[in-house]
Amino acid sequence: MDAKQIAKLKKEYNLQNDRDVMRLYERLQSGEFDLSTPEGRVFDDEIYERAMAVRKKQQGKAVATATAAVAKQSAKTGKTNERKGGKRVVVLTKKEFLIRRILIWTLSIIMLGCFVIFAVYLADAQKAKQLAEQIARKKNNTDVQAMYAGKDVNPAQDAAVDDDGDVITGNIQPQVLDVYKSLYAQNKNVIGWIAIEGTKIDYPVMQTSDNEYYLNHDINQKEDKNGTLFMDCECDVLRPSMNFIIYGHNMRSGNMFGSLSKYKDESYYIKHPQIHFDTIYETGVYDIMYVFNSKIYQKDEIAFKYYQFIDAASKEEFDSNMREMAELSLYNTGVEAEYGDRLLTLSTCDYLEDGSRFVVVAKKVE
Repeated sequence: MDAKQIAKLKKEYNLQNDRDVMRLYERLQSGEFDLSTPEGRVFDDEIYERAMAVRKKQQGKAVATATAAVAKQSAKTGKTNERKGGKRVVVLTKKEFLIRRILIWTLSIIMLGCFVIFAVYLADAQKAKQLAEQIARKKNNTDVQAMYAGKDVNPAQDAAVDDDGDVITGNIQPQVLDVYKSLYAQNKNVIGWIAIEGTKIDYPVMQTSDNEYYLNHDINQKEDKNGTLFMDCECDVLRPSMNFIIYGHNMRSGNMFGSLSKYKDESYYIKHPQIHFDTIYETGVYDIMYVFNSKIYQKDEIAFKYYQFIDAASKEEFDSNMREMAELSLYNTGVEAEYGDRLLTLSTCDYLEDGSRFVVVAKKVE
């Protein structure tokens, strides 16, 4: 729905026209549109940046116009007096003085508005950071782990049964690891934890049947522009999918997957070659294989759609996907995968064009 709404807005407003940009920005700020998909958030960010650029340009023009007008009037009327010390003082008419005051107030209001927007953004970013740190402390608290160590935490307590009421053995799920029991008790949507040593990425991973919910909700299910990292609803951690796909926002504050795009630089990969990803049932270490740019394609578009690669029905299909990603990869890590290996894909928005994505793919080694 966002794609259609965005197309309609682009047709209605000329994004090269400053007035149209500001009118559209005001409508987006009013909450008239719910742009909650990745495409929507990229569009929202784009309009925000354009609006800030327009305001900056308007400030510069206003100051230049006021200065030029005063200089022109002074030259025309010769209304200047000399102070002691030889300093020149411009004598303004009542109308000129009023115009100057209006300009000063207008610029002050614009600057205050920009400051408030920036302050709100920083506050949201700090709040998200503090929540992440709080959750991490809870996960790593040995006292909390000890409290849950003896408890039977199994999401499949209502495992499938046959007609006689007996539990079907194949449907019994594994126990949640002690380290994640407290988080699972807090929110049943917790599916795992991802961390990349030496980076800001150290977060819980959520999963629901709705791939859009955690775009704008935190682990406590409160609305949050930063969102939360989440796994594609088609992936399965119980009967593990061949490929776990995890999505997160590319926040300018660096929160969530805000630092993931640093992998475009091979030197950054060399310093951070591994990803630690645990499901709530098992631990895991992954070696990074591919990093590449991609995009969200139309359903009928013929292209390699990395976000649809969750399982491969055959070795040939798996190898085909590997070749596609190897060709897209920005550099060669030397890491390769074979049919039967488990993979991890991290996906975030990129700002190259509408719908663009940056992707990191890794292979489980532990």
